[in-house]
Amino acid sequence: MRIDANDPRLTWLGAVSLEACDGWVQPWRIPHEQRALFPPDALRERAAMGAGVRLAFRTTSTTIRGVLALTGESSSVDLCMNKVLCESIPLAGKDTFEFTGLPDVDRLVELWLPQTGRFRLLGLDLDDGASVEPHTAAADMRWTTYGSSITQCAAAESPALTWPALVARGRELNLTCLGFGGQCHLDPMIARVIRDTPADVITICAGINIQGGASLNPRSFQPAIIGSVRAIREKHPTIPIGLISPIFSAPRETKPNAVGFSLEGMRGEVEAAVEALRSCGDNNVHYFSGLDVFGPDLAHLLPDDLHPNAEGYVALAGNFADVVMQRLLPE
Repeated sequence: MRIDANDPRLTWLGAVSLEACDGWVQPWRIPHEQRALFPPDALRERAAMGAGVRLAFRTTSTTIRGVLALTGESSSVDLCMNKVLCESIPLAGKDTFEFTGLPDVDRLVELWLPQTGRFRLLGLDLDDGASVEPHTAAADMRWTTYGSSITQCAAAESPALTWPALVARGRELNLTCLGFGGQCHLDPMIARVIRDTPADVITICAGINIQGGASLNPRSFQPAIIGSVRAIREKHPTIPIGLISPIFSAPRETKPNAVGFSLEGMRGEVEAAVEALRSCGDNNVHYFSGLDVFGPDLAHLLPDDLHPNAEGYVALAGNFADVVMQRLLPE
C-alpha cells in the first residue's frame, strides 16, 4: 500500500518547515516560505538539506520502500528501529530505496534522511494490511543544536552516525540540527529560528566559520554571541544554553586570520560572552571549551586539519555527551 509523503501518520522530526509541491514533500531547516530572508544562497542551500531530520512512524510492515521525486548527490538514508541503527542505503543517483526482511511486529521506525543533498519524498510503499501509526516523540526532551559543517557532518559514515544523531539517540533527545556547512556566522535570522523552535536544551558551536571567513572581528564577535542568546531568551527564558568554542585545528590555533582572530582568541571571546550574560542574571547559559570536546589528542582524526572523519565524529559524540550534555541535562 502507498502512504503519501503528506500523510498525517508520518512525522517529520527535526524539520523546521515542510515544502509540499506536486505530490512530494521536502524538509527544510529554516522557514522555507521565508527563505528570501536567509541570504546568502549557500545558507539556503544547506538549509534545504535534511541533516538530523527523521521520518518517524510505527508500523508492522516487513518492507519499507521510499519513492523520491529528486535524485542527486545525497548521502544515504538510514533505518533505525526502536532507536537502534539497522541498515543504511546510499541514495546517490537513485529515485527509490528499499528496506526488506523487517520483523512483523509493531515498532518505532525512524528514517534518518541524508545530511547532504536535498530529499523530496513522494511516498512510502508498505505491506498491504500493515499497521501504520504516528509517532511524535512527545516524551523526549527537545534539543536544538547550531553549528557549522562540523555539526552538519558530511564526512560521517551515514546520517544516523553524525555526532548530533549519536548524542540524540544515546540521550533519547528529539533533535533539531541546525548545522550549516560553511554558514555558521551567528546570523540574526538563525537566532530567530532557534528562538521560535520548541526546545528544552540548546547548544551553539560558534567560531570556526567566522574565523575562516573573517566574517566577524574581535569587535563584533562577542556582541553577536550575546545578541543571539538574548534573542533566543525571548521565548526560551530559562532553559539551559551551552556555548561551545571551536574544536582543535592546528593551523588556526595561534595564526590570526585577515581580521586578527585566531582560535585561541575566539575561545576567550566565547567564554567572556558567557561570563557577561551570567553577570546580568542569565545563570543557565554555560561555556564549554571546544578543546574539551575535540582536542589535540584527536588531531589524527582531522584529515584536513579541520573536519573530523567518520571515526572522529564518533569520538566527538562521546565527548560531547560526557562534557556538555552531562552538565546541561537533568539527572
